[in-house]
Amino acid sequence: MSMMFAAAMAAILVTLALALTRAFLGPTTYDRVAAVNMAGTKTVLLIAVIGFLTNRPDFLDLALVYVFLNFITTIAILKFVARGDLGVGEPEEAKG
Repeated sequence: MSMMFAAAMAAILVTLALALTRAFLGPTTYDRVAAVNMAGTKTVLLIAVIGFLTNRPDFLDLALVYVFLNFITTIAILKFVARGDLGVGEPEEAKG
């Protein structure tokens, strides 16, 4: 049974390396953001498999926190790339 999880960990590490390669090579910003998001997802899978192998269910809580951080960070980066800032708009006194 542990050989199967070791193989799963190896496969996750290979796909993580491929995602990081895509993040470094580009060619566009959106490709890089998608690759970093995929690398974050692979990291969550790796944490979950390690938690299962070591019989530590609290690792799943850590993986869930990392999922939420990964999601929020991806949304913030895409908003910054699209708009140039993270604000919701101009202040009221600047509009008038």
